[in-house]
Amino acid sequence: MSAGRPGSRRQNLSSLRVFASVRDRRKGFLVAGNAVFPCALGRSGIVTGKREGDGGTPRTDLPLRGVFYRADRLARPRTLLPLRRIRARDAWCDDLNDRRYNRLIDRPPGEAEERLRREDHLYDIVVALGWNDRPVIRGRGSAIFWHLARPGFTPTAGCVAVEGHVFAKVLPRLARHCRIVVR
Repeated sequence: MSAGRPGSRRQNLSSLRVFASVRDRRKGFLVAGNAVFPCALGRSGIVTGKREGDGGTPRTDLPLRGVFYRADRLARPRTLLPLRRIRARDAWCDDLNDRRYNRLIDRPPGEAEERLRREDHLYDIVVALGWNDRPVIRGRGSAIFWHLARPGFTPTAGCVAVEGHVFAKVLPRLARHCRIVVR
C-alpha cells in the first residue's frame, strides 16, 4: 500500500473533487477516489467571480502547488508534492499594493499578512492551491489553501478545510501533478 512508490498496487490520484452541501453552502465534501470526507468552505460558499476578501471558495480547477507543514507539531508528511517546513517568518502576501501579492514571502513575526506559522492548528499542514498565481491579478484573491478545519467545520475565508486524518490518508495517494476541482 505504499502509494507513490515503485511497485505500488494503487494508482496515484490525479484529481480531487470538492462540492458544496445542499444544506449549507459553507460546508461540503472532498472526494478522493472512492472516499468522501466532510470539509469546510468559504463563508460565501463556492463562487464564480472570486475577489480578495469576499470569503468565497473559487469554482475552478486548481493545481496543488506544494505542501507546507509544522515540523515542530507533525511528522514529515508522505507525499509526492513539493514539501517544505513552515518557518517562523513565512507569510502569504495579501496586500493588493505589494508587488509580491499572492506569493509566499518572508516577514518578521507580528507584521500583517497571512501568517503560515499560527498559534491555532489550522495551518499545521497546508497545501497551496494554484489560484490566481500564473499570472497574478491584483484583487482576484490570494492565499487559497487546503488546510485543517476548525471544530464543527466552521467557514474559512475561501479555502477548503478538512480534518487532520484526511491528509494522512490522501496526501500519500496524490500524483505529483494532482488537481482539486471545485464545483
